[in-house]
Amino acid sequence: MYSDNGTNFVGAQREIHHILDSEKFQTSIAQEGIKWHFQPPSAPNFGGLWESSVKLVKAHLKRVIGQSCLTIIEFITQIEACVNSGPITPMSEEPSDLVALTPAHFLIGSVLTDLPEPNLLDISQNQLNQWQHVQQMKQHFWAHWPKDYLSYLQQCYKWQSNSSAIQPGSMVVVKEGNLPPFKWPLARVTAIHPGRDNCVRVATVKTTNGEFKRPVNKLCLLPFPNN
Repeated sequence: MYSDNGTNFVGAQREIHHILDSEKFQTSIAQEGIKWHFQPPSAPNFGGLWESSVKLVKAHLKRVIGQSCLTIIEFITQIEACVNSGPITPMSEEPSDLVALTPAHFLIGSVLTDLPEPNLLDISQNQLNQWQHVQQMKQHFWAHWPKDYLSYLQQCYKWQSNSSAIQPGSMVVVKEGNLPPFKWPLARVTAIHPGRDNCVRVATVKTTNGEFKRPVNKLCLLPFPNN
């Protein structure tokens, strides 16, 4: 577990060790390899991976929610679900496996799903009831969140490597528009097509609907320990 030195985290660690300070507990966490790592004080850059996500979420929340008053249930079940549905890394290196690990797997053990809802983006707020208003805010949030998240994934490789980072067998997210909430089109790269300059700009990907050719700038490579 990694966190900053916030008083709530430090206090939580102290309480856990105080309440569960037993030989059986210590043996259990040692066997599971669990250890709480605190980043150095006044060093938020050490948590850049999650801090950047927090920044994106806050920016969209301010833009979408504005002055609206939401209950904790409405807030958590809608916005948090959008964030926790994002793919983190492939489940395996198996070429036929199109399942990615998401934050939801750590919470409920599987991917998040959502019931179909009518498009409410263009309907005036005064024509909506409370539930429809919450759904409209979720749709507004979803309209921007995946774009920023996928752009962040692309930047990780655009500035730290080159397009050849995408290789056959890599899992990617295909950038598509107008997708419903919690839908991330995952695919496996089956072939790459270098140009005359040996730069890869096109790749063939396999999805649940078949194989297609897509430009590399529409593919977001999911990080894997080997790459």
